[in-house]
Amino acid sequence: MRLGLSQVLRPEQRLVQSPQMIQAMQVLQYPLLELKDRIDQELEDNVLLDRVEPEVPNERDRRAEEPTPEEQSSATFEQLEEIERRSRDWDPGPRRVVSGDNDAKFEALANSPGPSETLSEHLVLQVALLELDEDLRERVELVIFSLDRDGRLVTDFEELLEEASCTEEEIKEATELVQSLEPTGVGARDLSECLRLQLAGLGGAPELATRVVTDHLENLSMNRLPRIARETGSSIEEVKDSVEFIRANLHPHPGAQYGDVRNQAIVPDIVVEEVDGRFEIRVERGGVPQLLISPVYRRLLAESKGDKKVQDYLRKKVEAAKWFIEAIQQRQSTIQRIATAVVDRQAEFLRRGIRYLKPLRMQDIADEVGVHISTVSRAISGKYIQTPQGIFDMKRFFSAGTLADSGELVSQQAVKQKIREIVGKEDTKKPLSDDAIVQILEQDGIHIARRTVTKYRKALGIPSSTQRRSY
Repeated sequence: MRLGLSQVLRPEQRLVQSPQMIQAMQVLQYPLLELKDRIDQELEDNVLLDRVEPEVPNERDRRAEEPTPEEQSSATFEQLEEIERRSRDWDPGPRRVVSGDNDAKFEALANSPGPSETLSEHLVLQVALLELDEDLRERVELVIFSLDRDGRLVTDFEELLEEASCTEEEIKEATELVQSLEPTGVGARDLSECLRLQLAGLGGAPELATRVVTDHLENLSMNRLPRIARETGSSIEEVKDSVEFIRANLHPHPGAQYGDVRNQAIVPDIVVEEVDGRFEIRVERGGVPQLLISPVYRRLLAESKGDKKVQDYLRKKVEAAKWFIEAIQQRQSTIQRIATAVVDRQAEFLRRGIRYLKPLRMQDIADEVGVHISTVSRAISGKYIQTPQGIFDMKRFFSAGTLADSGELVSQQAVKQKIREIVGKEDTKKPLSDDAIVQILEQDGIHIARRTVTKYRKALGIPSSTQRRSY
C-alpha cells in the first residue's frame, strides 16, 4: 500500500442556507418583545436603516404657525410676570391635583411599583439593627447568602466552616440568629425544621401539630390521616384539626414572598376577534417601528460614484437593510397565514371553549399554508394569541387526539378538561380511582388506558385518589 496525497472529484448535492434565509428564520422565531430588541440593535448596527417617523406639517404650514420675534418677546414677558405673581401668592400646603398630561404621568410614576426587596436584603436590614461584633455579623451574613429562594439553608455546615474559618459552635450561633429573624422559618435545613420554627414562633400551637410536622410529614403528604391517628394515639378528628391548623398558619416556603415574583406581562402577537359571526385575525405590531432605507444615505450613494470604497460599503449596507426589512415583512405574512389556518380549524373552540378543541398537527397546517413544518414550528414558538376564550400559547392549539365512539377525534386538551371536570364533581370522601375515571370516560365514548389517565392527571397537578380523600 502506497501512502500519499491525491485529489478526487466527487459530485455532491447539498442544501446550503444563505445568510438571508438564516436571518429570515431568526426573525420569524422572535416573539414580539425580542423582535423589538433585534430591530433596535439593527438600527444601531446599520446606519442606512431608519424609522418611519409620523407625518409632520409641511414647512410652509410650520412657518405660518411660528410666532414672530415680537410675539415671542411678548409671550416671554407674560410668562415671567405670571411666575412672579405665583411666587408672591404661593402658599405651602397640600398638593392640589391639576388635570393634564403631566399630572397624569406624575401620578402613574408615583403609583408604579418599586423594585421588590429580596430575601437577603430583608434579612441583612434586620441584622444591621442588631448590636453584633464584626466577626459574628460576617458569619450571619454568610449564612444569609447561603439560603435559597425559599429561605432554606442549602449549604452544608462543613462548607460554611471552611469558608468562615471558625468553629462549629460559632456557625451554629450564626444560624440560630438567622432563624430568629423574620419571616419565621428561614435558615432551616429541611421542611420539618422550617415548620417547627414557625410553630415555636406562634406560641400555643397544638402539641399534636408539632408531632405531625416532626415525625409524620410523609404520612401527611400522602394524606394518610388514619395512620397518623393510630401512631399518635389520637382520634381522626384531632388529627384533622391539627392538619387544618398547620395548613392555615404555616408556610413551607417562607422566603418565597420576597424577590421579584411579579408576573411578566404577556404581549400577544396575534389578536382574534369575532365580527358578525366571522373571526378576524390581526398580527400585532406592538410598538414595532416601520423601517425604511435612509434617504440621506441614498443620496450619498448616488453622489459617491467616484469613490469605489464608499460605494461598496454603502451597497453592502443597503442590501443588508433590504434583507432585514423583507424578513420582517415575511414574518408578518407567515404568522398571519398560519394563524388564519389555525383559527379556521379551531373555530368551535373559540366559540364554545376548551372541550371543543380539535386535534391538530403542525404538518396539517404546513400542508395547508404551503410551508415546511419547521417554519410552522418557528412561527408559533413563544407566540401568544388573544382569543374570545382568553390568551393562549400558540402551541396550545396543537395536540394529538383520541378516537371517540362517534368517529370524531378528541384532542388531549379536551380529554384533560374532561378529567378535571370528573374529579371536580366527585365525592371527596370516596374519591375516584384512575380505573373509575377510565370507566366514566368510556361512558362518554372516550377509550383511553388507565396509565394515560394517570399521566394526564399528573400533568394537571391532580393528586391521587388517596391524597384527595377527605376524612
